[in-house]
Order: sequence, then structure tokens, then C-alpha cells
Amino acid sequence: MVLNPVINKLTGKLVVLASASPRRLEILTNVGLRFEVVPSWFKETLDKSLFTSPQDYAVETARQKALEVARRMPYKHLKTPDIVIGADTVVTVDGHILEKPSDKQDAYRMLSSLSGKEHSVFTGVAIVLCQEKEDKEVDFNVVDFYEETKVKFAELSEDMLWEYINSGEPMDKAGGYGIQALGGMLVEYVHGDFLNVVGFPLNHFCKTLGTIYNSPPESPVLKIAREDSSGETWPLVNSLSKCAENGELEPSDPADDDGADGADGGSEAVSISGASASGVQEQNVVGPESASDSVSESASAFSCNREDFPHKIVDIMDGFKASKALFAACKLNIFDVLSVSEELSAKEVASRIKASEEGSARLLDACVSLGLLERRTRNDGDPVYSNTAEAGRFLVAESPLSLHGYILHCNDLVWPLFTHLESAVREGANQYERAFGKKAEDLFQDAYFKKEEVKLRFMKAMHSIAKVTAKDLATAFDLSMFKTACDVGGCTGAMAYEFTQIYPEMSVSVFDLPHVIAMSGRFQPREPNDRVTFVAGDFFKDPLPKAELYILARILHDWSLEKVHQLLDKLSKHCSPGCHILLGETLLDEGKPRAGVSRARLQCLNMLVQTQGRERSTQRYRDVLHTYGFRLLRAHYTGNFLDAMLCIKT
Repeated sequence: MVLNPVINKLTGKLVVLASASPRRLEILTNVGLRFEVVPSWFKETLDKSLFTSPQDYAVETARQKALEVARRMPYKHLKTPDIVIGADTVVTVDGHILEKPSDKQDAYRMLSSLSGKEHSVFTGVAIVLCQEKEDKEVDFNVVDFYEETKVKFAELSEDMLWEYINSGEPMDKAGGYGIQALGGMLVEYVHGDFLNVVGFPLNHFCKTLGTIYNSPPESPVLKIAREDSSGETWPLVNSLSKCAENGELEPSDPADDDGADGADGGSEAVSISGASASGVQEQNVVGPESASDSVSESASAFSCNREDFPHKIVDIMDGFKASKALFAACKLNIFDVLSVSEELSAKEVASRIKASEEGSARLLDACVSLGLLERRTRNDGDPVYSNTAEAGRFLVAESPLSLHGYILHCNDLVWPLFTHLESAVREGANQYERAFGKKAEDLFQDAYFKKEEVKLRFMKAMHSIAKVTAKDLATAFDLSMFKTACDVGGCTGAMAYEFTQIYPEMSVSVFDLPHVIAMSGRFQPREPNDRVTFVAGDFFKDPLPKAELYILARILHDWSLEKVHQLLDKLSKHCSPGCHILLGETLLDEGKPRAGVSRARLQCLNMLVQTQGRERSTQRYRDVLHTYGFRLLRAHYTGNFLDAMLCIKT
């Protein structure tokens, strides 16, 4: 690839992206750049009236984002980056800057103003080059630029506007549209860099990197880029520059590699390649103030060809270790212990979880490296640990959006089953007997009828996954027209409670097995909600409550095609024309964002080792629904565990 020598000049450096934008993440990841994500805390409140042009505003915002992260990291993360990249994208029409819409009406206002017109998309980019001095002070040198792309919208009808707005896609995008997804249907033409409209002008960025690293020796920009914390010139940069110029795959002088340990070789860092440590998500985002350990032995063996070391394969290969570290930390209640006391040493944590100090320290440090915990050094020299904001929100058992129950379910049930994946592939069958010495039906009996602790564990898992997915499922489409709904197989009612919070006029019946309904009271919210009721029954055998909307979240994927036909046939006979179904499933569509595709395909393997069910594509669901008189109106990729499909009985 022509740009590989440019990207490879950043090999071994601690490169940081000061943005959590999944679109920028994907663009930079796709060209092989390894980097860490530290979202900027800079509040985008600059007075637009003070800038003579929108591009000046975008560049200054990008500059402030990048500088905030560059200044924070040495003190909060205990490491100094080599390069911080900041970016800000704005859409302008008729002299007005359009940023992200605040609500649906704001999105309507923005998109209406773009209808039938040509507008400009500006992305400002700032590259902050950091140089740590002997006194531990850091010098910053900023290189910035902007890119403009012209975009023309077609004339948009009211129906098209609202269909797009109700898809939910406009809400986190500058100008209220995403050209790389559904928003592409609104666009008549694009003049300029397409990726600039997506959110990052990759070509201009690579050219700027080339300018930085190929500048004359006396250039102050190159001096900053080439010097390490001791002020010595990096042999690596010289060799890579010669290599790029000569078209060689290896540095022209092998001796130049001696002593090249990479930028901040002993610093704490989590890098990004094509897959995360878990092997599931496509990026590994390090949240604000998080710190992480990095092993950089490979930094001494740089070459111009990134393929010399299979980073992506190794990240996937080590993914099970990251998963098990998370599972163990949850099983040992480490995040709960740290939620009570903000900062604890390894010894203090070990005492509270009744574990060895050595083992606890190693697990705590592993969680730091994964971005789940933060670590700082106390005045007495001892390291202390605390939860990241993300861990406090999703990993503490009592947090409203906790995944704790689902993680324990993965540890206790899914993990043992996945150890027999080869057998599942050969046989095309679940692996309960190999993993647990029992048939799937016997485990089902234990979970639902016999062993209360097994049943409670399963319900906690379903409750936690429902809490995390409910809001995205409820808001994927505007459901305010429905006054009555039935959550089929709704378990603890977590989904139903969220729906009634979002739609105050809606009442929801939760329909599930009698043994599940009997225990649902343990999961009810503190504040009473008389718009959620519980009805006991078997959805394959017993009559369903009457409703205008039937919610089936994580139901159809659990069953064989025969059972899916049986349930849809029952629903078809029960529903009158005009009745709607909201399906929440993991869609196997290749058009989804890449992280979503990977998660869906791995979930498909999950269904292989666990049940007779399977995940399906939108088209497969469309076909089977059509058989029973249901028409698929819209599908929406939420970015969460579950995607959404809205259907109507014709």
C-alpha cells in the first residue's frame, strides 16, 4: 500500500486518538495504525461568532481536544504520549454551522435546511507532537489542517425525512446524517474526500504525516518528531525515512535498529489493531483517566512491513485471557469492592475478596491494562486501584446498567461450552453433555424448575442484558402510538419497565413461565409501576395477552426453525391486521458496522454450542415473517447487543 511507509513511521510510538468516534476509529484502524483512544474532556463550547470561517472553528476545536488529552495524560494516566490526534467535523449550509442534533425536531430542522442544496463538510485535524524533557515537563508542537468536501442532497420528502430521523441514525452525527450508512440515500453527489464526510480526512492526514517525517533536518517539526525523552535522535526514524525513500522493506542499515525500544517503551498503553483483546470488538477504547500496561519487547524489531508481526492474530489469540480476566474480576467482586472504597491497594483488595496478595495484584494490573481499572501511586509509594467510569457503570453488581449477572452467566455456562467448540462444529450440536455431564433439557429443568440458585443466576443474566439493551430497542423506532404492549418471554420485566419510562402512555404485560413470574418480584424497581403487569404462561401453549404491540427480544434466536414457525403461526392467528411486532435480535447482516458483524458471527457460534437456535439475517427474518402475514417495515442496527426490527400484520 502506498501509504504504508507513512503509517509505519508511527510504529513503536504511543499514538493517541482524542476521540471516541467509532467512524474515526474504524478509518484509522483499517490502515493499520496502532493507537490508543482517550476521549477528550474538552467541552465544545467555543463561541462560533469569534471565528471568521467554519474551518477555523473546526480546527481550533480539534486543537483544543488534542491538547487537553496531551496535557492530561502525563498526570492522570501516568504516561506521556508521543502523538495525539484530535478532530472535529462540522457541516455548514447558508453560512450556518450544523453540529449534532439535540433531538428529533432539531434533526428535522437540520435535514430540511440541507434538502436540495449543496453544503460543505469541514473536518479540522490537529496533530500534537509531545516531547518529554529532563525535568518531566512536556513540550507540545501542534500541526493542524482542515479538509472541505462539497455534498449535494436530493429534494427530501416529508416521509423520507421522518423515516430517516426515526431510524435513530442522525442523532450522533454532525449535520444530522451519516453518509456511510442510511444517510447515503439522501445524497445526490459528493465532490472531494468521501472519508472527510464520514469524519476523518485520511488522505490529507497521511500527507501531513509525510510532511512531518520527511521535513529537512533543521525543521523544528521533525526535531520534535525525532527526539525521545532524553533528547537523543531516534535511529528508527532515520532508518524508516531512508527505507520509505528507497522502497525497501527493511531498514537500510541494520545497525540503526540497535537500542530502538520505541517511544515510552515502559509506559502504560493499550494499542488498537484490527481486533480488540477480546477478539470480539473491533476497537479497544481506553476511557478517561484509565491507564494500562503494555509489553513492548517487539519494539526492538521494527521494519517497514507491519506484516512481520501478526498483531491482529495475536490479539485474537490472547482474547480468551482478557475475557477470563474480566470474568474472574467479576466473580471475585473486585469492581464491587472498589465501588465502596474509591482507592485500595492490592493488599487491601486481597483482604476483602479473601485472596492472595500476589494473585490479586496480578489480576488488578491486568484489569488496568484492559482499561477496566485505574492505578496511581500513593505518597507512600504503593500503587492503589480504582474503577474506571465505565467499570463503575457496567461492572458493579448494583449499578442500574450492570452487566455483572450476564458476565457470570458467560463465565459459568458459556465459557465451559465454548471449550468444546471443535466438537460442536463437527457434530452441529450443543455441547451440554460434554461440558456439564447433562443433557440440555436437564439443565433447562434445573434452571427453571428445580434448583433455585441456578434459576436465579439465569434470571440475573437475562435481567442485566435486558437493562443494557432496553433503551436502544425501545427508541429504535417511535412507538408512542402504541398504548398496550406484551413482552413475550419478558423474564424479570426489565425491558417492560424501560418501555414504560420512555413511553408514559404505554402499559406492558410481561408474559413468561409461572416459575419465572414467581421470582420476578426480586427484580422490581424501588418505585412502584402499575403500568407493568405479569402474566404466567407458556408462549407455545397458552393464550397471549391482548396488545397492540408484541415485543420479542432474544426469543426467536433460541429456537429451531420448526419452533420459530410454531410461535409465528400462533402470533399470526392471535394478531389482527395492523398489530405490530418488535423483534430484538442480533442480525447477521454484512452491511452492519464491522464490530457488529464480528459480534454477530461470534454470537452465532454461541448459539451452536448452547441451543438448537441460531442468529439470522434481516432477509431470513423477512422471509419467515412473510410466511405468516407479517411485513417487515424497518430494521435498525443499534450498535448494542440487539438490533431492532418492526413488523406489521397485514
